[in-house]
Amino acid sequence: MAPACADSATVLDLIARVTRPGQRTLIGIAGPPGSGKSTLAEAVVERLNANTGNEPRAALLPMDGFHLENEVLVEQGLLSRKGAPETFDAAGLVRLVRRVREDAGDIHYPLFDRARDCCLPDAGLLQAETPIVVIEGNYLLLDAPPWDGLTGLFDATVFLAPSIEILEGRLIDRWLSFGFSPEAAAEKVRGNDLRNARLVLDSSRAADLLLTQSSN
Repeated sequence: MAPACADSATVLDLIARVTRPGQRTLIGIAGPPGSGKSTLAEAVVERLNANTGNEPRAALLPMDGFHLENEVLVEQGLLSRKGAPETFDAAGLVRLVRRVREDAGDIHYPLFDRARDCCLPDAGLLQAETPIVVIEGNYLLLDAPPWDGLTGLFDATVFLAPSIEILEGRLIDRWLSFGFSPEAAAEKVRGNDLRNARLVLDSSRAADLLLTQSSN
């Protein structure tokens, strides 16, 4: 069984234990860049929505929609650190998750267009009828303000924690797939991505479910 498939079954078991009948259930999936959290979150939502007809049982809300725009990062001297905690609108994310927790109606949320390297405001729609929301991102469990404003807003949390060695290989492969040279890919990973990964691994609060990965 593929890791994402096996891990999604474990997450589904967790969701079954914490689902809140008649209310939205919020699940946070966190982990460093390259940990596979996006793939896992997508697999969980897909399995929850299998055979549910026209009314989805679950929706995916990615943290990446809260990237600050490149123009803002240039002004702040942070473009080379894109993906670090300070390059996100963390307060905006906290407000959205709190609204998802408290508001039973339809809610729009931003999405990140990776091909265009920009955010699309209100591109996502969480329908009132969708009872389970899976939120994924690097810093959902970061024990530092303003990210710690997310504390208590999830019904359950999941944390993916591969080794730094595994993360480095995956991240280099990712940049190579985007057309970077081996030298440029290694520079981006070691100069930025792994700094962020170590922060996530060292400074995140404990999750309800910890998933470790010993191989690629």
